[in-house]
Amino acid sequence: MIDRDGYRPNVGIILCNKRNEVFWGKRVREYAWQFPQGGIQQGESPVQAMYRELDEEVGLEPHHVKIIGRTSGWLRYDVPRQFVRRETRASYKGQKQIWFLLRLVGRDSDVSLRKSEVPEFDAWRWHPFFVPLDSVVDFKREVYKQALVELSPHLKLRPPRTYQ
Repeated sequence: MIDRDGYRPNVGIILCNKRNEVFWGKRVREYAWQFPQGGIQQGESPVQAMYRELDEEVGLEPHHVKIIGRTSGWLRYDVPRQFVRRETRASYKGQKQIWFLLRLVGRDSDVSLRKSEVPEFDAWRWHPFFVPLDSVVDFKREVYKQALVELSPHLKLRPPRTYQ
């Protein structure tokens, strides 16, 4: 499902623990770390997509988390042409995302990266809230920055100078 501007609707998830550290997942067979994210399916609300993606990628169910906040609107990024499948290059520009800030109310042991038949992550760790932007794939950096800055007041956190 791609909108008329060429963006696929998507959700991003910033999952934090009681110390306001965030879940940082390592993509399967890559040395690339990121937040959970995924597409919104036809007929699905952003909240429904968020819970589905959280279950598929992290193995957490709704009772394991509490929604603290979400971005006020869509955050967009363009995907470099070399990463776009040839058959969609004419219509696809990138992703538009609603980001959710969640608090883990369950335990670390509730995280299960192998719950899905096709895991997205093969490792995870807690990381300070303001992840270093240079550790994020370059075309997603601005969206990560926008999401973290917009959602940080919910945790009474202030962005470091590197985010200003």
